[in-house]
Amino acid sequence: MNKKKIIIYQTLPRLFGNRNLTRRVNGTLAENGCGKMSDFDAPTLRRIHTLGATHIWYTGVIRHATDTDYTRFGIPRQHPAVVKGLAGSPYAITDYYDIDPDLADDVEHRMEEWTQLIDRTHAAGMQVIMDFVPNHVARQYHSIAKPATVKDLGQDDNTDKHFDQQNNFYYCTGQPFAPQFDLQAGAAQPYAEMPAKATGNDRFDNHPGINDWYETVKLNYGIDYCDAGGRSRHFDPVPNTWIKMTDILLFWAAKGIDGFRCDMVEMVPTEFWIYATQIVKERYPQLLFIGEVYDPEQYRSYINSGFDYLYDKVGMYDCLRAVIRGERPASSITYQWQSTGDITDHMLYFLENHDEQRIASDYFCGDAHKALPAIMASALMRTNPFMIYAGQEYGEPGMDREGFSGTDGRTTIFDYWTVDAIYKGYFKRNALTTQQKQLALQYQKILRIANREKAVRQGAFFDLMYANPQSWQFDPHTQFAFLRKQDDDALLVIINFSDRRVHVNVNLPGHAFDYLGMTERDVTAVDLLTGETVILPLKRDTTVPADIRPHTGRIYKFSMKMENSAYVLNEHNKEEFPPAHTAEHLLNQVMIRMFGCERSRNAHIERKKSKITYILDRKPDRKQEKAIETQMNELIDQDLPVTYEYVDRNHIPADVTLDRLPDDASETIRLVRIGHFDVCPCIGKHVRSTAQIGRFELLGTNWDEATHAFRIRFKVITT
Repeated sequence: MNKKKIIIYQTLPRLFGNRNLTRRVNGTLAENGCGKMSDFDAPTLRRIHTLGATHIWYTGVIRHATDTDYTRFGIPRQHPAVVKGLAGSPYAITDYYDIDPDLADDVEHRMEEWTQLIDRTHAAGMQVIMDFVPNHVARQYHSIAKPATVKDLGQDDNTDKHFDQQNNFYYCTGQPFAPQFDLQAGAAQPYAEMPAKATGNDRFDNHPGINDWYETVKLNYGIDYCDAGGRSRHFDPVPNTWIKMTDILLFWAAKGIDGFRCDMVEMVPTEFWIYATQIVKERYPQLLFIGEVYDPEQYRSYINSGFDYLYDKVGMYDCLRAVIRGERPASSITYQWQSTGDITDHMLYFLENHDEQRIASDYFCGDAHKALPAIMASALMRTNPFMIYAGQEYGEPGMDREGFSGTDGRTTIFDYWTVDAIYKGYFKRNALTTQQKQLALQYQKILRIANREKAVRQGAFFDLMYANPQSWQFDPHTQFAFLRKQDDDALLVIINFSDRRVHVNVNLPGHAFDYLGMTERDVTAVDLLTGETVILPLKRDTTVPADIRPHTGRIYKFSMKMENSAYVLNEHNKEEFPPAHTAEHLLNQVMIRMFGCERSRNAHIERKKSKITYILDRKPDRKQEKAIETQMNELIDQDLPVTYEYVDRNHIPADVTLDRLPDDASETIRLVRIGHFDVCPCIGKHVRSTAQIGRFELLGTNWDEATHAFRIRFKVITT
């Protein structure tokens, strides 16, 4: 079994690729600019994939209400009184069959640009999630892109009835739309709607308030919310809305996407979801349905209705937020996962999305690093999916005042804007602070562990909290611990939510040994976050010590089949200069790609000057020598992350060879990865990211015609 743990990267393309730094409050598209689908080019997608993402949720792709005028392309313009913000809400859909023109380089070919993005995402090794908004549409919904055989929503409605089973909308018969705010909004004429349609957040009168979802209209799935009995269900024959919305799902599935994130699913009856998901999955059995549900009492009903995963917002999210803020003990995490025990694998964990406040905002905890323990718990505790929001990995604070979206700790979904952390993280990396780089590296390490360790992606879970009550050696208010195990691989995870360094002793109960099939012995373990090795005494009902810095944790990996020296990774006495040694890795891959040679077998890497030899078909000319130096410095400037992973000989990735290892090399191999550029087995010391190498200077070369040996002399100049 090679199951992957799903890691979803949510992003609004409108915001993600925007590099316009005007950032005028309430700025127009012309003033503030807008990201495009083309901004997700191959290098950008590789960076997201390298972070650890397996799926990208492109938010706001379907055409929605906006104040921007696209009438020259035949796209109807919406009245500003029923549009939130100049860019508009991605959840006020104006055409279920169309792509948002804001996101296209060529508006007339916007659908082709979307399918190209799907293809690029797949080529980068990730799958595509898109929104499905089933509960409501924009007030001025009108499809210009629907297939010729499809009738528009509301086209055949009987507007003389408040409710009719075959109507698509609900109507306030005989009453105009008369909300509690101005209907002019600077337009030549006020917005008019007669009869008024019911509002998206279940307002069935004609006068919603400014805090209602006034820009949207409620869809009718066959429930009469206002009959004499209070609410009645009319599902036979099948309501017309069911058929139309299922056709919309099939339309997008046919474009090659891999899943839907379904908005506010608990406002749509489960009977519809059973109907729709069965039809869609018969044709596209691998397609995922992810539901936004806020009522835990309804979780199981929607899972039984065909959803693969549900938001666990009013559960694990609220719990972890409170733990980070010191409002609840870390031990409450145990209660939270137990409350969904039989369906935990269907829960989607997250700490940020477009609806929630940014971790680094003043409204959450003001420091993105404080959430790293919660990231470890969310991503490593179970096999269920985990989601992050674009910019989270760089600590975006979300404290901008963008326009319609005020300073509320959230990143706007209503305005044209450039998000600082995303802009720097993906398009101006030399502007990132050291703290931002370190945070992103921690995210990458944790997410890669989640995906590459079989004990996480498919292994058994054992919560250690019941065996570790409050004591001098363990504080359940700020510490959390658990075990994961699959086959012979095991992880002991100990997390510290506190702002102080702690020395803990974690009790391993006898039941853990029985449940996980562990034997009592001393094992050598490696901390997957730091590379440090320790001896762990695995004994029933005895403790394991750990020294943990503030707001982080230990992820100790050990094997039940190895001797306790297994993780002593062929250590040597050679004194190394990490910047030069990391440059050696880069140079090896540069030479492989430029000349098709093998990695060097003869290198002398030193602080002052290094020498390295390659066997080539022919002597490089001066232009090629210059290109070597240029490419090296370009890679260094990209600030590629340097990360490690530990694998046994039976699980070596296909792109790694072991022919350079000594005969007495251990069973456990440490792989060193430099971004998406290079990977090889190595036990040496390295910098954390390539920018720390400094500048690469090629001092000279020598060519031996008899042996075709090309020797490079170089040095690195650190700042």
